[in-house]
Amino acid sequence: MSEPERETKKDRPWLFRTYAGHSTAEASNALYRSNLAKGQTGLSIAFDLPTQTGYDSDHILSRGEVGKVGVPVAHLGDMRTLFDAIPVEQMNTSMTINATAPWLLALYIATAEEQGADISQLQGTVQNDIIKEYLSRGTYIFPPAPSLRLIGDVATYTREALPKWNPMNICSYHLQEAGATPEQELAFALATAQAVLDEVRGKVPAADFPMMVGRISFFVNAGIRFVTELCKMRAFTELWDEICETRYGVADPKFRRFRYGVQVNSLGLTEQQPENNVYRILIEMLAVTLSKKARARAVQLPAWNEALGLPRPWDQQWSLRMQQIMAYETDLLEYPDLFDGNPAIDAKVAALKASAREELATIDSMGGAVAAIEYMKSRLVAANSERLTGIEQGQTTVVGVNRFQNGEPSPLTAGDGGIMTVDPKVEADQIARLEEWREARDADAVRVALDALKSAAKSGDNIMPPSIAAAKAGVTTGEWAAAMRAAFGEYRAPTGVGASPSNAAVGLESIRETVGAAAEKLGQPIRFLMGKPGLDGHSNGAEQIAVRARDCGMKVFYEGIRMTPEALIEAAIDANVHIIGLSILSGSHMPLIEDFLARLEASSLKGTPVIAGGIIPEADSQRLRELGVARVYTPKDFDLNAIMADIVTLATGGDRLAAE
Repeated sequence: MSEPERETKKDRPWLFRTYAGHSTAEASNALYRSNLAKGQTGLSIAFDLPTQTGYDSDHILSRGEVGKVGVPVAHLGDMRTLFDAIPVEQMNTSMTINATAPWLLALYIATAEEQGADISQLQGTVQNDIIKEYLSRGTYIFPPAPSLRLIGDVATYTREALPKWNPMNICSYHLQEAGATPEQELAFALATAQAVLDEVRGKVPAADFPMMVGRISFFVNAGIRFVTELCKMRAFTELWDEICETRYGVADPKFRRFRYGVQVNSLGLTEQQPENNVYRILIEMLAVTLSKKARARAVQLPAWNEALGLPRPWDQQWSLRMQQIMAYETDLLEYPDLFDGNPAIDAKVAALKASAREELATIDSMGGAVAAIEYMKSRLVAANSERLTGIEQGQTTVVGVNRFQNGEPSPLTAGDGGIMTVDPKVEADQIARLEEWREARDADAVRVALDALKSAAKSGDNIMPPSIAAAKAGVTTGEWAAAMRAAFGEYRAPTGVGASPSNAAVGLESIRETVGAAAEKLGQPIRFLMGKPGLDGHSNGAEQIAVRARDCGMKVFYEGIRMTPEALIEAAIDANVHIIGLSILSGSHMPLIEDFLARLEASSLKGTPVIAGGIIPEADSQRLRELGVARVYTPKDFDLNAIMADIVTLATGGDRLAAE
């Protein structure tokens, strides 16, 4: 391929973002202002799990979760503080929010109006992709049909009132984090987009529908297989153009452009030799910046230490500087697409498109993405199982994990462990502010606003106008979601672990023999409860432990995400289990496991061994072991059969042998 000629006009760089938010609205505001001063050009808001799942900070399920994985926003006062001295009319703001997207957008609009902004000029995105929540991330609330209706409400409202706003960001990022292959990421994301556009098509005038299609954006993942990921992005752009033209009749090419932002892969970041993650992040960024025709509109990079815990401001700055060096020091933006006419690239793109079309056809035959949720979930769990098996067998090399493990200790993790911790007092302080807010507001105005919300939810009226009115009246996040729950009900997504046992895992025959011998000793199969206490929806690890335990011959009890410690104790008693596993990746492991252990000690299952897994610093691991947790597993523990062997030892080594 001949050397491309340098273009006379240099392209503008993509938006530089850092996914950020923690502790309180005040602390997050300071972080945002600092990042903007360092050259960040867009905001990407991380909300805590209670905010994402529609609970106030003082709800029982919010215990231990407040301010951990993002900022708590319980009412207009919190949103006001979050954007203090940040002119929202001049911002491009991405909000990673799904089930409560209409509410957070309503709070944002109310804040903008308080600042005197022209809301028609607001630019940004609400993720608002609920289907991937059912499949991978877990912050859903409502069943699929009303969830699609709310997405449609946001889309039709923003078309009229916020024409520069993206009402939905189809998010394939978490699909890859859950183990999706590139073909599955393409197909499942595009199937989701089709489901949303099918919902919206009848809600806007036919003449305006192409413009509505043009406002749909995507948020994707870029993994370490650089060439494949680059080709995946080119395939995305071509498939989206094809779908818009042939399925929806969008004639104008400008409304068929594939517009996407990206966060590069966090799944592949390692706890071992974490300094290697810097190179991984850089290589993954190349996949979404080098090819001009498939270049991201916005890029946010994880920090090198996200497999260890919460990044510090310096860690986020390091990732921001990586983007700035690429955009401003290199000559990348001075050239046309570097890959046009490359036969290897063209062939890989064609293969990805063909596989994605086959998967899309399967989903369409089932009735579309909503009808195929259980099918897609099972495919993701199976794909993730294959990925882990490849690492276990050494077929997939992960430097520092299954090859080249020997090395010098990382100086980056010395001292404070290389991460930031959230002050435990944050939750109590947030609850106190929430109580003050409730006491200071006009109770009658709140009641009227909530009645209007419930009426709109039941009648089918667009939910956005009454949500904005409720925001201004002082309604809280939990109250808004409770009104919606009353109208729509709640939903529990499939776990994806109910498929037939697999023989793919390495060493499975040997561990099955061990499990079988344990069953003979116990007089029954090992009964194992896998639990997800709290609001953490990252279920990938729990699912893989449950699948491997099932495949080994254990009797597995796994009810999915979002369980209170009390409910898990009840489930363990009902199942009369021999051993209990707890998985928490939100950083809330200490309060939730302490609560669980205290309740276990007071129950009829006292003495039942407990194992725990998550992103748990060594100091916390030591404390959990002191409290009585038998084993603590972190991302470095990739050998699932070794964990199975531990379960056998613990289940058969106690004094209590459960009866059927």
